[in-house]
Amino acid sequence: MKTPINKFLYLGFLLLGLYQAIFNEDFIQAASSLGIGIIFDPFQTEQKWKDKPVWQKVVILLPFALVAALLGFGIGLNDK
Repeated sequence: MKTPINKFLYLGFLLLGLYQAIFNEDFIQAASSLGIGIIFDPFQTEQKWKDKPVWQKVVILLPFALVAALLGFGIGLNDK
């Protein structure tokens, strides 16, 4: 089975973002890494969005919510 590099890049950037948020507590950088990870679709890239199953859409859209939350949290913590 041939695994496209998109899966590794997607997972790598998600793990990097989680590491930055949890261990480094750098929420803005974590949001940036997660946002970059969203670019890499880990599923069939030729498949249109409307043809994707719901669970694949959730896996792709869930990091969007996490990016928004981390940006808000990071900006709120740095607000002085």
